[in-house]
Amino acid sequence: MTKPLVYCDYNAGAPVRAEAAVAMSRALAAGGNASSVHGAGRRMRALIEDAREKLAAAVEASVENVVFTSGATEALHLALAAADGASATLIVCATEHDAVFEHATRALGATRVAPVDARGVINPAGLESLLRDADKPALVCLHLANNETGVIQPIAKIATLCRDHGAFLLVDAAQALGRMPVSISALDATYLVVSSHKVGGPPGTGALILAPGAPFRTTRFGGGQERGRRPGTENGPAVVGFGTAVEWAARDMAAETERMRYLRDRFEAGLPREAVIFGADAPRLPNVSNFALPGLAAETAVIAMDLEGVAVSSGAACSSGKVRASRVLDAMHVPVALAKSALRVSFGYGSGPNDADIALEALNKVGARRKLAGAA
Repeated sequence: MTKPLVYCDYNAGAPVRAEAAVAMSRALAAGGNASSVHGAGRRMRALIEDAREKLAAAVEASVENVVFTSGATEALHLALAAADGASATLIVCATEHDAVFEHATRALGATRVAPVDARGVINPAGLESLLRDADKPALVCLHLANNETGVIQPIAKIATLCRDHGAFLLVDAAQALGRMPVSISALDATYLVVSSHKVGGPPGTGALILAPGAPFRTTRFGGGQERGRRPGTENGPAVVGFGTAVEWAARDMAAETERMRYLRDRFEAGLPREAVIFGADAPRLPNVSNFALPGLAAETAVIAMDLEGVAVSSGAACSSGKVRASRVLDAMHVPVALAKSALRVSFGYGSGPNDADIALEALNKVGARRKLAGAA
């Protein structure tokens, strides 16, 4: 008999919120192309613009500077392309998501990598050195909060460095939205990227938010949607679901932050003594724990936990199937053997009060079988 699933992988993607699903269903039933001038088209346009207003309010941006995309990856690439004509050097944090890191190091020139310390926090002195030596102006790209470890970067210090050196700042807030305050003005970011399916909206939707006056070079052409910044018929129902999810996440954030922190801390307190928690000494998102039990292979543990009815991950979901240690942990100077044991548990709005205990029980069973196998 299949065990009921306890979902502890919200950083990979949150289940769609019921409120978002209802809003999407209504938008699907309404139909219409938002570019059409007839009644059905105008109704869809109104629904999309309502979602745009909700997202703009959540991140304290101007409505006209919210650009809906197919997800955070496209939004990041759109920002990189938008700034390409205005910036001479791209500086990427060593722990960035592959959507940025791989694109930057393979497709773009003049890319430099800013190091992090053992906690996963960017080294301001190292970044300042790169900014000082870079061809001007530079574009600095980094997570607000890391997808694997939850480590939060000192954006205020970084923004000051960028301002002092005339650099642009691209902030990936895909994991942060709904889990901590996110404001493009407070972050002093030039570009801000967010994702729908991290906050309980549908997958395949995201947004690029621009600061007033942010450089933007159009590289795509078509029907002129999204003020000519991202052509193509908008996915109206998905955008509506995104806006609804953001609205609910913002409404519940204060209480949910404390609830998630309680679950995360309870889980970590119950880990075996030999467990190593990555980024534990740095500011982190309240919902996520990235840890390792030495000698327990992560890929084996993920499958074994699933058989126990608990969904966890061994790192970024986008990297599943890749048999290699985490690049993020490598940048944090974690030994390869330990990094290959890394597991990520992440809680969210649908997590129950006992989910941390259930996850620990499953982990202990998996660990006990490992020890028995080793003894044999």
